[in-house]
Amino acid sequence: MTKFFAGTALSLILALPVAAQDSVNAGTVLASVGETEITLGHVIAMLTVLPPEYQGLPDNVLLDGLLEQLVQQEVLAAVAENDIGLVERLGLENERRAFLAATLIDRVGNAPVSEDELQAEYDAQFGNLGSVTEYNASHILLETEADAQAVIVALGEGADFAELARERSTGPSGPNGGELGWFTAGMMVPTFEQAVFALGVGEVSAPVETQFGWHVIVLNETRDQAPPSLDEVRAELEDGLRRARVEATMQELTAAAVINRPEITIDPAVIRDLDLLAE
Repeated sequence: MTKFFAGTALSLILALPVAAQDSVNAGTVLASVGETEITLGHVIAMLTVLPPEYQGLPDNVLLDGLLEQLVQQEVLAAVAENDIGLVERLGLENERRAFLAATLIDRVGNAPVSEDELQAEYDAQFGNLGSVTEYNASHILLETEADAQAVIVALGEGADFAELARERSTGPSGPNGGELGWFTAGMMVPTFEQAVFALGVGEVSAPVETQFGWHVIVLNETRDQAPPSLDEVRAELEDGLRRARVEATMQELTAAAVINRPEITIDPAVIRDLDLLAE
C-alpha cells in the first residue's frame, strides 16, 4: 500500500456535500477531479485491499487518507493519460487481466466449503486407514563396518548409547545422542527401516549399511497412532478442497475457451528486447 499522499492536491478538489447518512450508498460522490467523480464505493473498494497493518486505523483516518490518495491518484493519472506510451498501454491491459483473473479465483476459492464436502474428503483420505505404528529410534552413523562393530562391542560392555553417539557418530543427530524422533513407514530409507522394524524395544541392531554409511540402531519405543479426527485436519482439508476447486475451474474454463497459438518460431531472447516497445 502506497503511503498516504500529503495534502497538496486538495486544492484541486471540488468537494461535494455528503448526503444524509440514511441515503449514503456506493455511488455517493465524495469528491471530483475535473469531470471524474470519486465515490464512497471507490473508497470502500480501496479499503478491501489494504494490508492488515492499515486495517486497524480509525475510520476517520482511513476515510480521509484513502479519499485523499484517490484524489491525488486521479490528478496524476489524468496527466499521465495524455502522454501514455505502448509500454504503459500494454501494462494496463496486463493489470486489468490479472485483476479480473484474481477476482474470479478469489470468488471460486473463497466460496464456502460445506460440511458434506469436508466429510466426503475426510472419508476419502482417512476413512480406510487403521492405526499406524510409529517408531522412535536412535542411531550412530559410522564410516566403516568395522567402526560399527566396535560400537556394538562397546555397547555390549555397558557403554551408554547416547554418549557413544555424541562421541562417535558422524551424522547430524550425533550431538543429540543419535535421537531420530518418531517416524512411520516410508520416512526413512528402506534398508534402515527394515532394520528398525525387525527390532524389539531396547534391542540394538547389527551394522546396517545405507548410502550414508554404517548405522548402529536402537529401537527406543513404538506406539500406535490413530488417524486424525476431522476437526484436527479440517483446515488442511478445506485448503485442499479450495485449491482443487480453483484448479477444476481453471481446467474447465480453459477447455471451453477458444485458444489459438499460431505456429511461429521466435528466439526466446526476444522477450528482453525493449526496443520492440519503442514507438
